[in-house]
Amino acid sequence: MAPGPGPVPTLAAVLPLLSATGVGRWSEPFQFGFFRNAFVVAVLAGALCGLIGVFVVLRQLSYIGHGLSHAIFGGAAAAALLHLNFLLGAGVWAVGSGLAVGAVGRRRVVAYDAAIAVVTTAGFAFGVVAKDIDPRAGRGLEALLFGSILGVSGGDLAAIAAVGLVSVAVVAVGYRRLLFVSFDPEVAAVSGVRTERVEALLLVMLSAVIVVTMKVLGVTLIAAILVVPAATARLLTNSFSTMIWLSMSIGAVTAASGMYLSYFVDAASGATIVLVGAAGFVLALAARGRSQRKALRGLHLH
Repeated sequence: MAPGPGPVPTLAAVLPLLSATGVGRWSEPFQFGFFRNAFVVAVLAGALCGLIGVFVVLRQLSYIGHGLSHAIFGGAAAAALLHLNFLLGAGVWAVGSGLAVGAVGRRRVVAYDAAIAVVTTAGFAFGVVAKDIDPRAGRGLEALLFGSILGVSGGDLAAIAAVGLVSVAVVAVGYRRLLFVSFDPEVAAVSGVRTERVEALLLVMLSAVIVVTMKVLGVTLIAAILVVPAATARLLTNSFSTMIWLSMSIGAVTAASGMYLSYFVDAASGATIVLVGAAGFVLALAARGRSQRKALRGLHLH
C-alpha cells in the first residue's frame, strides 16, 4: 500500500528552514500572530475602502469622507464615556452625522461644504473635550487618532468582513442606480431614480466603512485610503465596473505592501500604507501623462 500524504507543514515548522536558506528575513513578520492578524485586517480594510472610495471620488465626496472620520471621533468618545461598545456608539454617531450633513446640504440654506464643516468639527471637538474629561477613556481615543492596527481584535476583523459583505451586496443589487447617480444625478432624478435615497445610502455605507476601519488607519489618515486607490484607478480606466475592481485591488495591495514595509522600516503602519498608496498614485499619474503625450505626438504626425 502506498503511504498516505504526510502532515501539512505549519508556518512555525517552515520558518527555520527558510531562515537557513536566507528567505527567513523576508518572512519574519509572519512569525508573529498579531502581525498576521493585522495584515489580514489591513488587506480587507484596503479593499473595502477601495470599493466605497469609487463613489467618494466620482460623487466628489472626498471632503465629507475626511469630515466624517473626524465627526466619528466624537461618537467614539461618547461610547467611551458611557462605557458602551465602540462600534455601537461610533456607528450610531456616524450614521447620524452623515444623514445630518445630507439633510442640511439638500436644504441649500448653507453651502454643502459649510454643513460638513459645522457637523463634523463639532463632533471632533466633543471627542477632544471628552478625552480630557476622562483620562482613562482618553488613552484609547488617542490610539484612534493615528490608528492602532497591531492591536486589532477578532471582533474588528469580523466587523470589517460583515460591512464588506453588506457593501458588496448593496453595490451588486443597486449597481445601475449607483452608476446613474454617480455620473449624472440630475438626469437620474428626472428619470425617476430617487437620488436622495441613493445619496443617503452612500452616506450610511461611507459612515459604516469609516467606523470599522478607523482602528486600522486612524482619524487623521482614513480619508487618504478612501480616496487614493479610487483616484489611482480613475487614472487607469474610464470604465465604471473596471474602476471598482481596480480600486479594490489597489486598496488591498497598498495595504498589504504598506503593512509589510512598515515592519522593516519600523514606522507607523497606517502612515506607511498611505505613503505607498501616494507613490502608486504618482506612478499612475506619470504613466497617464506619458500615454497622453504619445497620443498627441501621433496626432501631429498624421
